[in-house]
Amino acid sequence: MALPPGGEALGATLASVDDRLRPERGKVRDILTCGGDLLICATDRVSAFDRVLTTIPWKGEVLTGLSLYHFERTADIVGNHVVRSVTARTLRVRRCRVLPVEIVVRGYLSGSAWRDYRRRGVVSGIRLPAGMRCNERFAEPLLTPATKAERGEHDEPISAEEVTARGLVPARLWPEVVRTAHALYERGRQIAAERGLILVDTKYEMGVLDGELVLADEVHTPDSSRYWFADSYRERFEAGERQHALDKEHLRQWLMDRGYSGEGTPPAIPDDLRVELGRRYAQAFTLLTGTPFQPRSATEVEESDALRAELAAPR
Repeated sequence: MALPPGGEALGATLASVDDRLRPERGKVRDILTCGGDLLICATDRVSAFDRVLTTIPWKGEVLTGLSLYHFERTADIVGNHVVRSVTARTLRVRRCRVLPVEIVVRGYLSGSAWRDYRRRGVVSGIRLPAGMRCNERFAEPLLTPATKAERGEHDEPISAEEVTARGLVPARLWPEVVRTAHALYERGRQIAAERGLILVDTKYEMGVLDGELVLADEVHTPDSSRYWFADSYRERFEAGERQHALDKEHLRQWLMDRGYSGEGTPPAIPDDLRVELGRRYAQAFTLLTGTPFQPRSATEVEESDALRAELAAPR
């Protein structure tokens, strides 16, 4: 995989689009209203523990490219909001009413679920058997919803019962959300397995468009999902070692090793780590799609000009 050297890659990262476009900024994405649609630009910003920390080379292109790949391969399960690709990192999408809850499906006891289990034995209101081990596979995947926090705040796990009790998702719609999430996870698991990977857990954003449930935002990317290499899973699990991972858990672990878990001032992210993370994102694209990643990073000016042209174009 031919990629630019580290210094050049860092110089090509996109932190944001032109402020004069008046974008709405999320943790990673800049969003513009385009008639009845939206333009969603995946920047190279990276967040961990719900804090935006730095930029990672090629990240936005990888997220957009992988999302398109998986939107196409899950369209028979549920429709999605994509209208067309505008640039390597920007999609034009239909505006939908996004459900105010993250739909997380977990196949293994890892990450925040493991931390919650160690404290209380419960994950999103689900009481798990005693004696489970870190990274152990569940007999059946678990659906563990979470609230959506404002930028700078933390998402909070809630039970499925709370989702409907709080009115976050209508009770009549929730069973369809659950069925769809499990079907999407199974499809993602199958695709990953064909590539020698394990889809450990993933989150979905869903919305309603013209009365129909649709998949939105991103799907099965290294930001929304946790992947492990299948060939070393059993050996590492039995030895109690960290799994060989292909996702941004590498950054989370780097932060936790330095005593940061979302509170206080995060440590500065060194450039060599930023480049390494960029190569991991590129590797994820290549492994999951079977297609070598070819970066096409645009400057802020080039990306912003493309967005201006799309804003002026007919649908």
